[in-house]
Amino acid sequence: MKRNTWQREAVREALGQTEGFVSAQGLHSALHTSGSPIGLATVYRALGDLAGAGDADSLQSPEGESLYRACSTDAHHHHLICRNCGLTVEIEADAVETWAKTVAAKNGFTQAAHVVDVFGLCASCTQAATVHVVGPQQ
Repeated sequence: MKRNTWQREAVREALGQTEGFVSAQGLHSALHTSGSPIGLATVYRALGDLAGAGDADSLQSPEGESLYRACSTDAHHHHLICRNCGLTVEIEADAVETWAKTVAAKNGFTQAAHVVDVFGLCASCTQAATVHVVGPQQ
């Protein structure tokens, strides 16, 4: 178990105050703006530790960047993430769980783990995009 340092606690606190997912660079910038002397490498390390301990969710954006947020549940879960506004919804996906176990076993794998994040547009962003494309009613 990693010891709690002031840097790790600063990252944990900043992550908890952040809405949605954030990159290490984004969190570092917010910490720096608030006057924290914490370094970027330390932020990366702390976020990795928090994610490894289950205290933070992590995912890769469609562009391949690692993003983090304070975890709201200890249970295994998946996400729906809006590509436009970043709204994130935690979802259960029993069919995915069954499929992953079946595919792993079928191929001789044990102790299989998986990450499933679905990116799309939330209802609000879809409506806004539709209104923008269609334009106002005449």
